[in-house]
Amino acid sequence: MCLIVFAWQVVPGMPLLAAANRDEFYERPAAPAGWWSDHPQVYAGRDLQGGGTWMGITRNGRFAAVTNVRAPDEKRPGAPSRGKLVADYLTGQAAPEQYVEQVAELAHRYNGFNLLVGSAAKMIWFSNAGKDDPRNGKPLAPGIYGLSNGLLDSPWPKVVRSKAQFGSLLCQGAPEDAYFEMLTDTTRASDCRLPRTGVSLEWERVLSAVCIESPQYGTRASTVVQLYADNTARLQERPIR
Repeated sequence: MCLIVFAWQVVPGMPLLAAANRDEFYERPAAPAGWWSDHPQVYAGRDLQGGGTWMGITRNGRFAAVTNVRAPDEKRPGAPSRGKLVADYLTGQAAPEQYVEQVAELAHRYNGFNLLVGSAAKMIWFSNAGKDDPRNGKPLAPGIYGLSNGLLDSPWPKVVRSKAQFGSLLCQGAPEDAYFEMLTDTTRASDCRLPRTGVSLEWERVLSAVCIESPQYGTRASTVVQLYADNTARLQERPIR
């Protein structure tokens, strides 16, 4: 995923409500969300190149998602797929804290990432680029959060914009379709508000939208996840391109 906004322990009876967009090169092969034949408890899309996934749930209420950290100058060719971090949590049995401890030991092998793992009882954010953030690797407090290709709640225009819209929809008790509509916003940020992440100005403009459009790269799918207090979960995915 490249944008996730989520409410953690805000909605009664629904510890997690998340809305997300997956951005990727159009040529990278992927399977849409579904039950995995080799791990029938997992419901997720699948990266057919790297073998992992960007976001998923399980029948017993496990949830995980990953975003890349945009740092082109630090990218290492040959690093393992970050989607494996999500897949390994979903197919395993480790508690969130235990799993994050395991990931932390190997995190240096991966290019920059943000990882969310949890269940109805606990949600943890971990980033191999977030050493100075006191929330890194710790259970999150209740609240509304936004995550793109910076650290958690980095004030990028798309994060600020979607968090505000997401919070408004929550207050209205909006239906699921409203969250999907929010994720289709193609408005680009003005140049004065763009972050500086090491890519060209033109790419900063393209990537600043909630829903990205360009000839080779863009938003491939939108997803809404609901994780309930009884450890059941629901994931709805809508293809964009």
